[in-house]
Amino acid sequence: MILEPCNILIVEDEEAHAALAERAIRKSGRINRIDIARDGEEALDYLYHRGKYGEASKFPLPGLILLDIKLPGIGGIEVLKQIKRDPNLRKIPVIMLTTSKREEDIANSYCNHANSYLTKPVGLKEFEAKVMQINSYWVETNEPPVVTE
Repeated sequence: MILEPCNILIVEDEEAHAALAERAIRKSGRINRIDIARDGEEALDYLYHRGKYGEASKFPLPGLILLDIKLPGIGGIEVLKQIKRDPNLRKIPVIMLTTSKREEDIANSYCNHANSYLTKPVGLKEFEAKVMQINSYWVETNEPPVVTE
């Protein structure tokens, strides 16, 4: 079986978390590209090809989104809602990757059609291991839907 690499969008305002997630994903060697959005507005600009992301051929839709809940400006739940309301984006798997273990955040994520909810471990090695598990399942094992623009 030949595994096709995919594109991943990480939506994360914490520089260290974004860098660690990117490094862990790149270790797999099966990724075409990883883009990072630092807040909810930037994520939506990327997905809707607005502003500096206006050229769709340079910024293709990702095959997977890792989305933090606590973001400056437009929060992760609102970004999730907009993605899942849009017929052109709703097929993209969205994993909520956050420090929050609050039941209401978990419930709110699933009520708004998150594909998965994972909490970030505190330790660096544990965080890297969790991201590598995400990559292993969602990139190597899972059969994704065809996403068209």
